Amino acid sequence: MRIRPATLDDAEAIAAVHVRGWQWGYRGILPDAYLEELSVDRRVEQWRSWLLDPGRTVTWVAGGEDGRCLGFAATGPSRDPAADDETGEVYAIYVEEEGAGTGMGGALLQHAVQTLRDAGFAHATLWVLDGNARARRFYEKAGWRRDGTTHSEPREDFVMNETRYAIDL
Repeated sequence: MRIRPATLDDAEAIAAVHVRGWQWGYRGILPDAYLEELSVDRRVEQWRSWLLDPGRTVTWVAGGEDGRCLGFAATGPSRDPAADDETGEVYAIYVEEEGAGTGMGGALLQHAVQTLRDAGFAHATLWVLDGNARARRFYEKAGWRRDGTTHSEPREDFVMNETRYAIDL
């Protein structure tokens, strides 16, 4: 497995991993109809925009020996309104279903945390869907802890409830 900085050429592959990551990772947590409606085409445009003008966001791509994108991670300053300048955030980590349990997610998380350290952040946060027991175990095993902050995001037919995790860098 190879991890490298993402480029604009990776937008479509990242978008595909992002959509499929939601579809397999959140099955049984979010409504099936919502997951099936997710669009790689819409995500490609978002990722192109983010990669064209990343600001302080850093995105990493994990791939196999064939160079195919199998996962990604994105980090940057915390988006939480009350966060101070010393707090970074892991915005996303997604892997293809075939990459789950292979160490790819852990390697991406290590890259993400090191990127935040290198950027001078002293603390980091990330958000996890309340029903995502697999992700909770993954982050807790890596030393992340719930900090007591929750967030609810109403969608058309459901509510996404999330819990924030934090770690000192």
